[in-house]
Amino acid sequence: MDLIKVGILVTSDRAFNNIYEDLSGKEIMRVLKEYILNEIEFNYLLVEDNYEDIVRGLKTLGEQNSLVVTTGGTGPAKRDVTPEATLAVCEKELPGFGELMRSESLKYVPTAILSRQTAGIYKNCLIINLPGKPKSIAECLVAVFPAVPYCIDLIEGPFIEVNEAKIKAFRPKSR
Repeated sequence: MDLIKVGILVTSDRAFNNIYEDLSGKEIMRVLKEYILNEIEFNYLLVEDNYEDIVRGLKTLGEQNSLVVTTGGTGPAKRDVTPEATLAVCEKELPGFGELMRSESLKYVPTAILSRQTAGIYKNCLIINLPGKPKSIAECLVAVFPAVPYCIDLIEGPFIEVNEAKIKAFRPKSR
């Protein structure tokens, strides 16, 4: 099985300044370990809610990984700029990811309409923005992950083997 390299970019002023421990990045790793059977190498980066730092982090992680998952900075507050940084870095936007995550989150909280997650392609890397709350991370990943392995196939990344006891991935049957 291919080694899967995953970048985790956490944008949080408070976690960056050691006001609290980052639990969101750990939750992303926990969920992905459940879903992916391949060996995973995680590359973790914690930055402040700052456009330049997020852009730099996305580019760095995007060069080294086939999947980058961000958490935090997707709300309407002035410091929430992760979607803007993501769109500035990506060559192709995949708005369906954000649409599905918001739709899923609306089942739990009416404020999901305030979330601005998105996804896109940077070189040979899929970047997905997730919300900052650990509970929301699991809810959003269960919704969008079925499309992730096929998307990575399409951008010529490594083949992700999925733990079908936990989640089903969709790959069209070959002709």
